[in-house]
Amino acid sequence: MKITCFKAYDIRGKLIEQLDEAVAYRIGRAFAEHFSAKTVVVGGDVRLTSEPLKLALSAGLIDGGASVSDLGMTGTEEIYFATKHLGVDGGIEVTASHNPIDYNGMKLVKEGSRPVSGDTGLFAVQALAESYEDSDVEAGLKQYSTQIVTNDDFIQGKCSIATEKLQASGQYQLVSIMDAYVEHMQSYVNSDNFTPLKLVVNAGNGAAGKALDAIEAAFVEKGVPIEFVKIHHEPDGQFPNGIPNPLLPESRADTANAVIQQQANMGIAWDGDFDRCFLFDEKGDFVEGYYIVGLLAQAFLEKDPGAKIIYDPRVYWNTEDIVKSAGGVPIKSKTGHAFIKERMRADDAVYGGEMSAHHYFRDFAYCDSGMIPWLLVAELLCLQNKPLSEMVAQRIAAFPSSGEINSILKDPDAAIANILQTYEEQATVVDYTDGIGLEFENWRFNLRKSNTEPVVRLNVESQGDIQLMQAKTKELLEILKKN
Repeated sequence: MKITCFKAYDIRGKLIEQLDEAVAYRIGRAFAEHFSAKTVVVGGDVRLTSEPLKLALSAGLIDGGASVSDLGMTGTEEIYFATKHLGVDGGIEVTASHNPIDYNGMKLVKEGSRPVSGDTGLFAVQALAESYEDSDVEAGLKQYSTQIVTNDDFIQGKCSIATEKLQASGQYQLVSIMDAYVEHMQSYVNSDNFTPLKLVVNAGNGAAGKALDAIEAAFVEKGVPIEFVKIHHEPDGQFPNGIPNPLLPESRADTANAVIQQQANMGIAWDGDFDRCFLFDEKGDFVEGYYIVGLLAQAFLEKDPGAKIIYDPRVYWNTEDIVKSAGGVPIKSKTGHAFIKERMRADDAVYGGEMSAHHYFRDFAYCDSGMIPWLLVAELLCLQNKPLSEMVAQRIAAFPSSGEINSILKDPDAAIANILQTYEEQATVVDYTDGIGLEFENWRFNLRKSNTEPVVRLNVESQGDIQLMQAKTKELLEILKKN
């Protein structure tokens, strides 16, 4: 059987066509067998199909020789935390994050929450999953099944696998690590530093609400003066307010409007599995992830002078300037969570950040978190006694950037080669860390192609000259249009 939902860094596919209970069983069994995993922790986001996929995955893991600890409804970072905290051999989150509602997928890690990607065993798991006979898969599912589930039933979240039958195997249990997770989240900030704050929080009807409630309860117990204004808070796999993806401008209005109406100090919005968070200042304006990387680098260097900070090569002048000024060591890494995490481990970096709002932390098993960033920025607001808009305005003026602009092209390689030929002689630096990065006297750009679609991604920034940045962005886009 050919399985088509394996990607370079995770598993994502259209429901029924690419991903169903049988495929989930295959993946679980192959994961356990390939990595010789004896203990695995699993969880799933709020999508209706996450529960049936997670239970079928668990059945496969058990048949592959693993004992399964099921965390229930979780965000991806809870799986990252639990994998290391419980000392198990691996972890799998069933999630499609911000993909369309008719998709689902999985994110996989090994012991210590080390990422599983195409270079570290993901495609070997795929090959093994494809090798099982259909009859063996059917028999494996049947021993844990209580009912026949049609495609329509599956889409509505009905499971053929019963937790009672999984538990009867002696290798499946429901567990909670929420108390330990919340305690770890609190370790990144000092409760005594907080002055009264009002925060608008938008879980997007995803998995963030449950974790946020637990963090709030811990803050209340400690007397931390934070008021949370919650919108779209309740988990709902139907996503009545749209798929949560605040990276899209059209998905930001509810958070921005609530910040203004509530006169809040900051707004926070998450994607479906809350491994990314997005921040809004007190005016309701969206703050680009690039400038949040700089803020977090500053926060860590105040607590850990001389530390190493990892950043991606799309835009970085602001980050480099902040890190060097604070006495830290800036280190460039190829874009992508597997590359960032690997580089952080190699250099023992305290923090790594991408402009896409993925933020990685050494003390969080070098993994990305959507809760730690807002906690650190909230603490900074109190320590500096400045509004968020003021904290980032100077940095935006010093290093204005275009944001990432995607262009659909017939031949991305030819387009990149043409851009390189056009600008290479004028450049003072030509960098190939990820795509092409060219620097000039007071502006620079990065151009890279997507791994999964015929798209090139352009980022442009300048030193204190927004008009130059805008002019060069327009100039580069005009050349790309000709390809």
